[in-house]
Amino acid sequence: MSVIDELTSELARLPGIGRKTAQRLTYHLLRQPPAQSRKLAEALVALTERVRPCERCHNLTEMPLCALCSDPRRDASTLCVVEEASDIASIERAGEFRGLYHVLGGRLSPLDGVGPDDLTVGSLLARLEPEGVREVILATNPSLEGEATALYIQKQLAPHQVRITRIARGLPVGGDLEYADGVTIAQALTARREMT
Repeated sequence: MSVIDELTSELARLPGIGRKTAQRLTYHLLRQPPAQSRKLAEALVALTERVRPCERCHNLTEMPLCALCSDPRRDASTLCVVEEASDIASIERAGEFRGLYHVLGGRLSPLDGVGPDDLTVGSLLARLEPEGVREVILATNPSLEGEATALYIQKQLAPHQVRITRIARGLPVGGDLEYADGVTIAQALTARREMT
C-alpha cells in the first residue's frame, strides 16, 4: 500500500469523512509546504500525548483538572451529565449553564458491547456527597441508547438525596411544525409549560 493510500485510508476512518473526501484531503496536504504537514503531524502527536480525561469530571484536558472544574465561579451543587466531552462545548455555547459537568464516556449500547461498567457512572455517584451535589441534569442524547442511559443513571441516583432532571426535548427555535416528525412534536407537547 502506498503512503498516499495509507493516509487516505486513515483519514477515511474519521467520522463524517468518506473515501473521496479523505482522498481530497490527502492531495491537499501534498500541495502544502512540507512545514505545514509537519505542523499538523506534530499537533496530532501532541494531542495523543498530552490530552487526558479530567480527574474529576472526565472532560478532556491537558491538566489534572479541566478549566471548568478549576473555575471557582462554577456552581458545584449542579452537575450536568453528558455522553461525550464534545457535548460540553454545545451546552457552554448557550451560555446559560453555570454548574459543573460529568462525562460518561459514551452511552449504554448492548449491541455495541457497551454496558454500565464501560461508563463513568461509579465516579459520578462518588462525586455526589463530597461535592454537595443537589441536582443532576441528565443531558444524554434523545436516542434510544441515550434514553436507556438516562433511565439507568436515574435508577442509580434514586437512593441519593439529589434532584434528578432531564433536559427538555422538542421543537427547535425557528423550526416549522410541518417539517417536524411525530416523535418530536409529541415530546414538545409533553414538555409544554405554562405561559406567564
